Amino acid sequence: MIIDPCSFRLLVSGQSQGFWPGLQRGGLWAASLPYGWAIQLRNLLYHHRWLAHSRVSIPVISVGNLTLGGTGKTPCVEYLARFYRQRKLRVALLSRGYGSVAGRNDEALVLEENLPDVPHLQGADRVALAAVAIEELESELLILDDGFQHHRLARDLDLVLVDTTQPWGHGHLFPRGMLREPLGSLRRADLVLLTRCDQVNSEERKDLHREVARHAPAIPVIETVHRPREWVNSEKQTSPLEKFQQTPVAAFCGIGNPEAFHRTLQALGMIPCDFLAFPDHHAYDRKDVEDLGRWLQGFPKDTVAVTTQKDLVKLRITHLAGRELWALRIGLHVEVGQETLDQQLGTVLPISSGRVSCPLLRTDGSGDPS
Repeated sequence: MIIDPCSFRLLVSGQSQGFWPGLQRGGLWAASLPYGWAIQLRNLLYHHRWLAHSRVSIPVISVGNLTLGGTGKTPCVEYLARFYRQRKLRVALLSRGYGSVAGRNDEALVLEENLPDVPHLQGADRVALAAVAIEELESELLILDDGFQHHRLARDLDLVLVDTTQPWGHGHLFPRGMLREPLGSLRRADLVLLTRCDQVNSEERKDLHREVARHAPAIPVIETVHRPREWVNSEKQTSPLEKFQQTPVAAFCGIGNPEAFHRTLQALGMIPCDFLAFPDHHAYDRKDVEDLGRWLQGFPKDTVAVTTQKDLVKLRITHLAGRELWALRIGLHVEVGQETLDQQLGTVLPISSGRVSCPLLRTDGSGDPS
């Protein structure tokens, strides 16, 4: 059974009604049982040290989540990298590189554009990447992107992001829902960051605090928003946020949570004349560009095309069908819990900025909260 990503979300969320969608959800629930058993077995093996962790000689911070789709990890990784770069530390980013094209995926391209002084290593073996970062790049701190389910590389701090607009993956493990592992796994976290808190009301945020406390009562919860900063085009020209408020715009994106982008545009006072959503990590080809051009030709000539920075770095064009193409650059902003976050991030600061003299790598069962 092959389901496109948009239809899949409608199916698992329960929005698709009728006999056939109900039957499909039953099949997906059955498939989620062995998936859940496999996840629990793997977590158990690491928890009891039957599978070994590899600990490197410098601090490692993991940024991850419990769900499939976009929780806003890239702005969080950028925030952390800037935090430690401001303290004069040599930082490197490590990631698996899902959805990569020619060796770099969209997150890597965005981070390289926004953090030109921070190297980003991608590959399946993140323990090997860590060794490269330490030996060849003389890194002093590593940030593991999308690392919560990656137990093999031990970490000193685990940050788990929860998207307030889609917090618990529709309440089921994949493939019945969007959960990558059960909510009880929050106990492994050191911090929970609620993202996009401006897109839900205060009562919904309180409910999320209560739900986190139910599964992980000792874990601090930080509230954050994705704050728009400016518009940017593929020539790295920038414009203020107010630039297109009185201009007709047509929006499109290929991210994990397209509705969040749509809401952000509305919050900026923009009502797109149309909105297209592609699958997450969509690799745009010539046909896509031609289709987008034909789509835009149906709107007034002064219409501007807008998208996300993750999409723009793959398109690398300034115009579509004669219309300007701009992307919204966003950054993570802490609304509640700044002092707690700073304190936690400070606990992993190296004693000195020089290379740590302990062995580069050891493989044992020590020091990992997993």
